[in-house]
Amino acid sequence: MFASLPIAALRVFESAARHLSFKAAAAELSVTPAAVSHQVRALESRLGVALFDRQPRGVALTAEGERLFHRLHGALLDVAQAVDAMRPRPAAGALMVTTSASFAALWLVPRLGRFYRAHPEIQVRIDSDGTPVNLHQEGRIDVAIRYGHAESPLLRSAGRLQETFGVYGAPARIAALSDGMPELITVRWRDSTLYDDGWQAWCEAAGERWLRQGATMRAYDEESYALQAAIAGQGLVLASSIMVSDSVRNGLLLPYRPEIAVAGAAYTALCVPGRERHPPVRAFLAWLAQEWA
Repeated sequence: MFASLPIAALRVFESAARHLSFKAAAAELSVTPAAVSHQVRALESRLGVALFDRQPRGVALTAEGERLFHRLHGALLDVAQAVDAMRPRPAAGALMVTTSASFAALWLVPRLGRFYRAHPEIQVRIDSDGTPVNLHQEGRIDVAIRYGHAESPLLRSAGRLQETFGVYGAPARIAALSDGMPELITVRWRDSTLYDDGWQAWCEAAGERWLRQGATMRAYDEESYALQAAIAGQGLVLASSIMVSDSVRNGLLLPYRPEIAVAGAAYTALCVPGRERHPPVRAFLAWLAQEWA
């Protein structure tokens, strides 16, 4: 049934497609770039289609190459996991998750204790350096937790956590609001107007004239910094219901006019199709679904 499959060429193609580089594939497979090129050309000749678009500064997948790569990558993951499961003493499970630094610090890490109690054999490692990751090319990443409205049709979606935005302050700050104009706290992401627009929308919905009356606005680069400033009593912060949840539960922050909420985006758990069957990934995604329910 499988005797005619060009297994060696398919393995070389998967590596070259994942790295989008014949040189990187050669280093991974311990062969020469010329050998990678030869195997890929032989596979293209056999299939009768071009899998790569050769460009002056590298290669890109054609539409046919994209289709083959996505199916092949998932199939090889299944094979690798099946082989690993056959080992008499498999190594302890490890899981690499990429997400933003703020989500890791304010939501994920404080809850990981519950995951470890249920799965002490799995070690979760977190990549939060903020560099965009192509999960199809970056094989070390198992799960990405991403923020936004965009869909990811080429990835397996495994749950969404929807947010709203509201205004919060330290209890003493909330109690003293009648004394005058409050100082406001916001987040200024690079090339982002999310919080500026959010403050405008919240003030309009609440009928507050703070922005028009020139309230002082303190800006921080990270949501975690902005929340710490609010906890320290520096002002009122516009915050995601997700990011502020622990601070509210612990009494460090209180909502101001909780009936006013501004729609936000969502955090989505994503992985390469087929990877969700890997036991550590399956366990982590099931735990996330419980936490997000």
